[in-house]
Amino acid sequence: MAATLPMIAGALALGIPAAHAADTPGRDALAGTKPAWATAKADKGATPDSSKVSARVYLAGRNASGLAAYAKAVSDPSSALYGKYLSAAQVQQRFGATTAQVKAVKSWLKSAGLKITGTTQHYVTVSGDVAAVEKAFSTSLHNYAKGSKTYRAPSKTASAPDSLNGAVLTVTGLDNAPHKATHDDTLPGPTAVFKNSGPFSSYYGSNTASTLPSAYGQKIPYAIEGYTGKQLRAAYGAGKYTGKGVRVAITDAFASPTIAFDAGTYAKKHGDAAWKTTQLKQVLPSDYRYTGADECDASGWYGEETLDVEAVHAVAPDANVTYVGAASCTDDDLLDALGKVVDNHLADIVSNSWGDIEANQTPDLAAAYDQVFQLGAVEGIGFYFSSGDNGDEVANTKVKQVDTPANSAWVTAVGGTSLAVGKGDKYLWETGWGTEKALLSTDGKSWTNFPGAFTSGAGGGTSKTVAEPFYQKGVVPDALAKANSATGNRVVPDISAIADPNTGFKVGQTQTQSDGSESYSEYRIGGTSLASPVIAAVQALAQEARGGKAIGFANPSIYAKYGTKVYHDVTDKPTGTDLAVARVDFANGYDATNGLLTSVRSLGKDSSLSAVKGYDDVTGVGTPANGYVESFIPPKGHH
Repeated sequence: MAATLPMIAGALALGIPAAHAADTPGRDALAGTKPAWATAKADKGATPDSSKVSARVYLAGRNASGLAAYAKAVSDPSSALYGKYLSAAQVQQRFGATTAQVKAVKSWLKSAGLKITGTTQHYVTVSGDVAAVEKAFSTSLHNYAKGSKTYRAPSKTASAPDSLNGAVLTVTGLDNAPHKATHDDTLPGPTAVFKNSGPFSSYYGSNTASTLPSAYGQKIPYAIEGYTGKQLRAAYGAGKYTGKGVRVAITDAFASPTIAFDAGTYAKKHGDAAWKTTQLKQVLPSDYRYTGADECDASGWYGEETLDVEAVHAVAPDANVTYVGAASCTDDDLLDALGKVVDNHLADIVSNSWGDIEANQTPDLAAAYDQVFQLGAVEGIGFYFSSGDNGDEVANTKVKQVDTPANSAWVTAVGGTSLAVGKGDKYLWETGWGTEKALLSTDGKSWTNFPGAFTSGAGGGTSKTVAEPFYQKGVVPDALAKANSATGNRVVPDISAIADPNTGFKVGQTQTQSDGSESYSEYRIGGTSLASPVIAAVQALAQEARGGKAIGFANPSIYAKYGTKVYHDVTDKPTGTDLAVARVDFANGYDATNGLLTSVRSLGKDSSLSAVKGYDDVTGVGTPANGYVESFIPPKGHH
C-alpha cells in the first residue's frame, strides 16, 4: 500500500477525484455527487419513488490518472514529452473507455431497472424512476430547499459497484438544480438595437471632454468609439503574423442566423482581410435541435457569437474559425460542444466566453469538464475561458468567489484590462479592468457621489475548490494562493487583454432597429467575453510563428515566461494617478428621443481586486507585449 501512495497523491493534485471506499462495502464512491446545498437542515423528505430521473454516467476511460499525467507532461516545456501530442484516435485508443467497460457499465445500469437512452465515447445516458436510481447508485434521493425553490439531490454520495474497477468517472443529473452558463456581458440581441452616443475618442485621449467637470484633478477624454483590429494588433505585438493555417474554435450556445453576413460586412468596413469562403464554419446540433431558448435568452447569445467571431478575425485575419453551437446553455450541452471539438480535433485553440459562479459548480461536473480539457491537452488543444465580468462577485452574489470553468487547472483563464492605444496605433498603457460610475449632476458642474458605485470588472480571485496547479507555484504570491487554505488553491486569471467596454471593441451585427426593421449596425462592447477571443487570436499568431505546431494547453508556457519583457505588467495606476473617461449614452439605448446620460467611468477599480506589479488576480501575468508572439518559436536545434 505504502508504495502506491505517492501515485494517488499526485493524481489528486492533478485534479482527479480519487475513488474512495464508500460507506457500503463493495462500492466505489463517486466523489462530489452529493451537492453542498443538500444539507440535513434543507431536507424536505424523500423524493417520491415514481418521479422520473434522467442522468449521464460519465466513463473514466482505461487510465484516468495516466491521462492527467500525460496531459501535464505534454504541456510542460521542461518535460521530455513536451509537444508529443496524440491524434484523437490515439487518445481514444490509449485513454478512452474499452468496449468491455462500456458493456459492464450498461449491464449494471440495466440490472437496476434503468433504461439506456444513449451512448457516446464519453458517457451513457439513462432514464428511470427514483427507485431504480437509488438501487443503481446506492443512495437515496430527497428534496431540498435551495434558495426559494426545492430541488432533488442524493442524500449521500452516489457510488458504483467496485466490480466495475473504476470505469465510472462520475454521474450528473441526480440533482436537478439548474446547471447553466451565461455569457458574460449583457449583450443586445437582434431583438433590440443598441447604439452608442458620441462624442467619442478615436484613439485614447484624442478628444478631451473640456466642458465637463474634471476627475482626479484633470480633464478627461471621452470614451473610445471602439477599437478595431489594427489597433489591437499593434497593442499586442502581432507584427507580420496573421494566424495563417491555424484553426480556432469558438463555443457558445445557439447560433446567430446572420453571422456570415455580419462578419463579412464588419471586416470590409474596418479594413480586416475579407473572409475566404471556407474560413468560417459552423458546427451545430444535429437536426438543429435547440432547447431552453427562453431560459437561456437565445438571442443574447447571438451577440456573444458575433463578438467572438469578429474579434478573432480582427486580430488573426487568416485563421480558420469554426463556431460550435451548443443546443442550450446547460452544462450537459456545453460539454457536448467541447467534446465535439476534442473528438474531431476541430481546432488547436478554443475560445469560450461563458461561465457561471464557482458556487454553482458541483464536483461531479468539474470532473467531467476536466476530463474533456485533459483529453484536449493530450491532442495539443488549448482552452481559453473568460474570467467573468463581476470582479470578486460580491456585488453580484454577496460572496467573494471566482467563475467556472475558468477556475479549472486545465484551462487558460483570461482576465481583463482597460486599454489605451494612442495616436498612430501606439500602445500607451493598460489598467486592470474595474469600473466605478458616477452621473453628471443636474447643474452640470460636478459628478454626483464621485467616483460612484462599482458596475463591472474582470473576474478573479482564489478558488475554494481547485488545488494550486504546478505551474502557478513560485509565481502566484502566497497571499493569493493560500487565501482559502494552507495548501494553496488555483488563482484566476492567467493572462489578460482588453475588456473594459469604455475602451472597448467595435462590433457589427444585424439587429431589430427602432422602427421594427432588421438591419446591420455597429456598437462598442467589452467584457472578458472580448478578452478571451483576443487572447485566442494572439495564440493563433504565436502558433503560426512556430511553424504551425500547436501550443496546446498554454499555461505552463505562459508562466514560464513570467517576469520577462514579453508581457506588459499591468497595474491600476500606470501614469501614477487615477484615470477616468467620460461617456455619453442614449437614455433609451438607441437614439436621443429620451435624452442623454453623461457619466464618468473610473478605470482600475475592480471591486476588492487590484492590479499590482507582478502577478495579480485581475490581469494574471499581464498582457502580450512585443516579442510575446515570437517567444513561442522553439530555439534552433529543438524540435
